Parts: sequence; C-alpha cells; structure tokens
Amino acid sequence: MHASSSKPPGRESASCDVLVIGGGIIGLVTAWRSAQRGLRTAVADPAPGGGAAQVAAGMLAAVTELHYGEQDLLAINLASARRYPAFAAELTEASGQGIGYRACGTLAVALDADDRAHLRELHEFQQRSGLDSQWLSGRECRRLEPMLAPGVRGGVRVDGDHQTDPRRLARALLTACERAGVVFHRAEARRLTVEADRATGAELADGVRVAAAQTVLAAGSHSARLAGVPEHVVPPVRPVKGQVLRLRVPGPYAPFLSRTVRAVVRGGPVYLVPRENGELVLGATSEELGWDTTVTAGGVYELLRDAHELVPGITELPLVETLAGLRPASPDNAPLLGPTALPGLHTATGHHRNGVLLTPFTGDVMAEVLTGGALPAAALPFSPQRFQAPAPQEQPV
Repeated sequence: MHASSSKPPGRESASCDVLVIGGGIIGLVTAWRSAQRGLRTAVADPAPGGGAAQVAAGMLAAVTELHYGEQDLLAINLASARRYPAFAAELTEASGQGIGYRACGTLAVALDADDRAHLRELHEFQQRSGLDSQWLSGRECRRLEPMLAPGVRGGVRVDGDHQTDPRRLARALLTACERAGVVFHRAEARRLTVEADRATGAELADGVRVAAAQTVLAAGSHSARLAGVPEHVVPPVRPVKGQVLRLRVPGPYAPFLSRTVRAVVRGGPVYLVPRENGELVLGATSEELGWDTTVTAGGVYELLRDAHELVPGITELPLVETLAGLRPASPDNAPLLGPTALPGLHTATGHHRNGVLLTPFTGDVMAEVLTGGALPAAALPFSPQRFQAPAPQEQPV
C-alpha cells in the first residue's frame, strides 16, 4: 500500500504528470483513474474526501431526474448509470471498502391533480425518450410503499434508478487513490501557474509550488475562484445551496421505505433516500444564495412539511443531522469536462445535481484525455470551451 504524502512548506515539489485541484469525489476519481493509467498524479486539497459529497443524497436517478431540453445530459447520465455496478465492484476491491451501492429502484409520486398531470407528461416524455418507466395508480404506489400518504394520486416506477452513499464513495476513492500512489498536498491551491501561455501547475497556500505537465481544475463550486486563471478560460460555475436532513429509523428496524421516493410538493421537489443501515436522507432545497451554507429553520420546516405530506410517519423519526452544501452549477446545469482553451489546463466541474451519478463517466473521460486521447464523442457537448470566449489578441503598436 502506498501512503499518501505531503511536501514540506517552502520547497517546490517534484514535478508530476497531473495535478488535480480539488479533492471531492470528482477530483478523486480523476486522480485515481489517472494513476491507474501510469501517470504520476497529485491532488491539492486541504481536506480531501470532503466537498458536496458530504451533503449529497446519492441518488443515481438518470430517468427520474430527466428534464426537458437535457437529452445530451441524459445520454451521459444513462452511460454512467450503466457503469455503476462494475465501478462499485472495482472500487470496493481497490479500497477494501463498500460504497453503499443499492439497486433498489425509485418511485416518483404525485399528491394532487396538478402534480399528477405534470408527472403524466414527464412519464410520456420518458417513454418517447426510450426510457424504462412504468405508470402506477395511487393504490399501486401504496402497495409498493405502504408508508405513503393515502392521498397519493399516481406515480412512476423506475427500477433502474438506484442509489449509493456519497460519504462512503468519497472515503473509498480516497483510499483507492492512496493505494494507487497519488500524492496528497493538504493545502489550498491559491494560484494557477502559467508560463509561455501554458498551465504549469499551481502555488499552494502553504508555500509549495507544484509543477505539473497537466492541471485539472476540479474544485466544485470554487472552480471559478482560483487566481491566475486567464479570464477567457475561467469556468462559469456558481454555487447553488442545498439543505438536507438525515433521520434515523430506530433499530432493529423494519424497512421504512424499500426504495427512493420522490415527489413535487407545492412546486418544490422533495426526496427520501433509505439507506441499508436505517438512515433516511431527506432533501433538498435549491437556493441561489451565493456562498451561504447556513441551515435555516425555514429550510428544515419546508422539507419536513413536504415530506410529511408524502410520508406522514416521517415526523416520528429522530432527526440526527441537518446540513447545507453547495452544488457546482454551470449555465446549462451540465458539467465542463476536458481541455480548456489554455494548453495544459483541463476542467472537471459544474456537475450540479449529477456529480455522484457522473462519477464513473467523469473518471473515464478525464483519464482518456489526460493520457493523450481525444475527448470521447459522448463528452463533446460538455467541453468547457462551449462557454469560452476567444483569447484576447494583442493590439499592434
């Protein structure tokens, strides 16, 4: 086993092939796959394994997360979902840790006539898109999930939308990286270094300068804040706040829910994700409030209120954790993957609500690009250069 290492302050590190800025699940899967390809890989992050994954619910919901106008995103979501069983098995073997992958399915339900009509339209859109989903009556929904409220009007059953535990996923990726020989610099990257119009690594908060042949900006919602990145290649990523609650089904427990259940209540989405260990994740708000990560009484109230309408027994469960995190969102809510217009600089960010789902796909894409391959065809619509203006030209004197 290779132990992770850190470089002492004040000394420039030895050069590496790939420096990944950001140690969330996207940065870690990029580093792990790069190291597996034989690249000398380093990660710069003061607390690797943290980030948005600590708050995410872990729904692998390619079908039930389908939105109008996102067919390109649907294609890679489905591709990544298909990778998950093999990815989970490989990562479990590489790390010696499970990631809580469960092929449990998802049930999306409607609580009133308007929501039922909207869900019907979504189901028809899923059918036109060639997706596997089944319309159920309210009675059929309650037969599947007896804890549902009597007022459920109908639902869509999707047996292919599963779940994993993002916290366990992050821990397993961290261990797999360490075992693969990835070097960890536990400090914040403060500035991208650029020489002769090429990215050459980064300067860290502890004074270390990491030189790299290729640099990957994978800092989640912070990806647009790194100093030294030329303006024309700064990724247009913003933070979107989400508040999440964790409840506990007292053990020894009978399953409270057998699958992920989700709905739109009064126009706001709510979901309940049951874990094997009796934890029940309830989320999530979506708030455009900049960098604020305060857990608010209003956010907790709204989530519990809406979940109670969906599953009345929810209010009898112990509330064990309240958290708020920041999703990295791009202008089109899709990721930015691959080379930027600045040679030597790549991005793997902007995954918004699909970061956990797209972890296997992102790792494969970035490893292909970093080993000299072209951006795979499926990832071409998600090149960061779709947002980048041409580099400014020097004016003749």
